[in-house]
Amino acid sequence: MSPDQFFQQLETQGIILTATQKQQFDNYYHLLVETNKVVNLTAITTEGDVYLKHFYDSLTLAFALPELQTASLSLLDVGAGAGFPSIPNKIVFPQLEVSIVDSLNKRINFLQELATQLDLQGVAFYHERAEDFGSKRSPHRQSYNVVTARAVASLPVLAELCLPLVQKGGYFVAMKGSKGVEELQQSEHAFHVLGGKLVKSIELTLPETKDKRVIIIVQKTKETPKTYPRKPGTITKAPLLGDELK
Repeated sequence: MSPDQFFQQLETQGIILTATQKQQFDNYYHLLVETNKVVNLTAITTEGDVYLKHFYDSLTLAFALPELQTASLSLLDVGAGAGFPSIPNKIVFPQLEVSIVDSLNKRINFLQELATQLDLQGVAFYHERAEDFGSKRSPHRQSYNVVTARAVASLPVLAELCLPLVQKGGYFVAMKGSKGVEELQQSEHAFHVLGGKLVKSIELTLPETKDKRVIIIVQKTKETPKTYPRKPGTITKAPLLGDELK
């Protein structure tokens, strides 16, 4: 997907970018590729693949949750790596207040440099483990309108990392590949325990490659018990599965 094809695809969604926004994506691409030579940020580096599999793919978040396109919401991206999906959404929908938490400081350094070069306002970056970021003592706990993650962990694990950070009435949005439907079947117990309720699951395919994507939207309906998230390591070793799935 060339940059022009990317812009045209967005226009089919009713999204028309300014010259400044187009330049921001171009600068994003070039800084990503240059930094990736010394810091492992992504295996995807050709221009067409970055525009399709990183930039466009990231924006499917706002296709699935249209409130992100117009409302002044706080969006937290857990384990964003090189800034996906939150930074492309910030570029296109600048009214969003975007925060990113990542456990690797090299990625945070890249994101800070990226925000400076793209002149992004209303962004914050945190070098911390998600388990600690959402703990009962953290000021970030249950404070975001939308918490998302892309390609971080299995859905039951992801739910325990993300739902404690969502404010009541807000949304946890998981961006998954073709295994998303299967993982969703394993996650009902985790959603219930953590105070979430499945709103909908949206299946779509990327242009050109037809790669399958599953976007899972969970609303926070009650407060997460203070015992969650559990300690680092425990969540992946013993995910919140119902008895019938253990």
